[in-house]
Amino acid sequence: MTIKAFTRPFTQQEPISQEAIDAATEVLKSGRLHRYNTIENELSEVSHLEEEYAAYQGSKYCLACASGGYAMSVALKAAGLKLGESVLTNTFTLAPVPGSISNAGGLPIFIEITRDLILDLEDLSNKVSESGARFLLISHMRGHLVDMDKLMQIVNENNLILIEDCAHTMGALWKNQRSGSFGIAGCFSTQTYKHLNSGEGGLITSNDEKFMARAIIYSGSYMLYERHSAAPSSEVFSDIRLETPNYSGRMDNLRAAILRPQLKNLENNINRWNERYQLVENELNEVNGLEVPVRFKEERYVGSSIQFRIPGITNSEAKSFIKKNKELGVELKWFGNDEPNGFTSNHKSWKYLSQQELKQSDDILSGLFDLRLPLTFSLEDCSHLSNIIIACSDEFIRK
Repeated sequence: MTIKAFTRPFTQQEPISQEAIDAATEVLKSGRLHRYNTIENELSEVSHLEEEYAAYQGSKYCLACASGGYAMSVALKAAGLKLGESVLTNTFTLAPVPGSISNAGGLPIFIEITRDLILDLEDLSNKVSESGARFLLISHMRGHLVDMDKLMQIVNENNLILIEDCAHTMGALWKNQRSGSFGIAGCFSTQTYKHLNSGEGGLITSNDEKFMARAIIYSGSYMLYERHSAAPSSEVFSDIRLETPNYSGRMDNLRAAILRPQLKNLENNINRWNERYQLVENELNEVNGLEVPVRFKEERYVGSSIQFRIPGITNSEAKSFIKKNKELGVELKWFGNDEPNGFTSNHKSWKYLSQQELKQSDDILSGLFDLRLPLTFSLEDCSHLSNIIIACSDEFIRK
């Protein structure tokens, strides 16, 4: 049977709403784009965003900043990371995670993953003991939450400082608790392909007043920290304002204005993403030899992309599988490729770091493929994608 090629673009996002365009236009008309350029008694767009996202997240404090990578780097520094100190993190992640650790002066120690693409908690426990590391930057990569109850038991028993990379779990829940609210800080991204779209941007949330005061000073507040409304009281800044370097990294008013209307639609969009995810998941699960990660019943995920494995596929076969899908219009990412490609890379290509032996993860990544599910795709589109993937996979599945 001949399969019709898929012709929709994978990088096309939904248009910015008229409400957000109007809000951005008002900022442009005012000329006050800078994060602290306000008139008397005016709360800036970025301060409004910080208040609203803190309320959504259920956190006391929020800082809007330049990017998700910046958020992680500043969070590590604000949490007290020292130069040359080790930071535990996932093997399966994207380059900005080890990059943010390196930028903050830390040394990543990678933790193995399981077939369900989450931290191997046994390996985590072992490496906590072996390394003596104080920090865990967990990347909820591609929206997969580890058993957070078991993770927090390890964190608490070892007095780990937990920072969550929630670039793919904005809006996700574990037993009705927001992803990003388990550790000292949650770090979020508003890059175009994430769950809110400002082109580039990030958010940090926390309930720790000293942590957030340091993060605000780091973000380039000068001595204007009192203009932050989702922030600790001015007394908390008394010594911190003099001890902490300033970097310019807080978000500007234009991007904040674009984001605020989107936040109101986030819950509805999560339902739409999950509808698409579950359709593709069910269709791929019908094929023996294609493995889709199993999720916990305690998890409310955000299915803006889906991952699957073809166990036993060789590197040359994986490249052929990618090519066949591409010829039919399906853009897959392959995490087993040791050469970085576009947004996708793995630990073997991060040559600025000491190489670590991660055989379990390498075996899993060698057959791991990734499919973006933008909201511009209809349910019929998603079924079309599944059919192409299934047809292309047949010759590579070990019978």
